[in-house]
Amino acid sequence: MRWIPLLLLLVLTGCATTPPSNMDNSCEIFREKNGWYDVTRDVYERWGVPPHVQLAIIHQESRFQYDAKPPRRKLLWVIPWFRKSSAYGFAQVKDSTWDWYREKTGKRWASRDDFEDAVDFIGWYGNMTYKTLGISKWDTYKQYLAYHEGHGGYRRGTYQSKPWLIKVAGRVKARASRYHTQLSGCKDELESSWRLWPF
Repeated sequence: MRWIPLLLLLVLTGCATTPPSNMDNSCEIFREKNGWYDVTRDVYERWGVPPHVQLAIIHQESRFQYDAKPPRRKLLWVIPWFRKSSAYGFAQVKDSTWDWYREKTGKRWASRDDFEDAVDFIGWYGNMTYKTLGISKWDTYKQYLAYHEGHGGYRRGTYQSKPWLIKVAGRVKARASRYHTQLSGCKDELESSWRLWPF
């Protein structure tokens, strides 16, 4: 009988780290992943980046895989080699950028494979993007370009020579719009009775 608590812990841990069953519907995501809505709402209140933008960026970056990494390069087309970057986790954040986030926020123990920390990073970075580049926190298209290219890269217009990235940013924008519409339809379910829908 001693193994029962351990088994329950393993089951709960597995449920917490698997991607949502329906990644195309924000209401279904929040219904399945207990606590995720509260976390994204808190990030919205802290940094001003709304939940639908947070979800759309995570969907693009990792498809909600907590331990996502860039694919390995191939040596001689066969042998697995180094990865192209140190990006990791839900939000695919590089080591140096994550260190910057932890230093600026004081969250020394934040982890890229923790959903709460990942969306807080997205909110924080979106807020920095607004302060640095003047891009609205609701402008998913430009926010994503700055997220992918970095603030310096966005300012230099590096994305302009990457047609594929412009297409991706358009898809992220469209997904965020769908997520927002869906959330508007399940707000009464997700919000507590005493709290007004924030957007």
